[in-house]
Amino acid sequence: MRDPLADWPIDRWDVRQLVGDELAQFRACFDHQYWSTIPAIAGAVEACCDLVAADYELVCVSAIEAQFEAARLQNLRTAGFPIERVIATANAAFDGSPKASALRALRPIAFVDDFLPYLRGIPAYIHAALVLREPNGSPNTGDDLVWAHSRHADLAGFAAWWLHR
Repeated sequence: MRDPLADWPIDRWDVRQLVGDELAQFRACFDHQYWSTIPAIAGAVEACCDLVAADYELVCVSAIEAQFEAARLQNLRTAGFPIERVIATANAAFDGSPKASALRALRPIAFVDDFLPYLRGIPAYIHAALVLREPNGSPNTGDDLVWAHSRHADLAGFAAWWLHR
């Protein structure tokens, strides 16, 4: 480990940066198997269960390719998340969140993400909550924090705050 407070894995671990064919080979590993086997972050399942117990419906809006939507839903269910729907938005490169269009259609009361750029372009009527990540090299800093209506250390922190505000 190079920097335990680094936001990006490439900065956290002492590994070389991949380019060209090696990078393409690495990215190919983000497949059905990958999206169906991601472990839950500590406290996340319980936080979601608390929100559902308070009569909130949870939808996972993820910037993944549509072909992995079912794998991600399977992963969430297997991990114990009370989530019945995943919306894949891909990760289009433009000035705004690739999730904004799906959120406009869903019209949720709140949107929680751990990547500040994904809050850009979210309608103001949606409470935009930012889960902070490790500070070194984090994209979750600077003037763009105005997009976040609230900030939380983790999903459990958001759920506790939301349910007791």
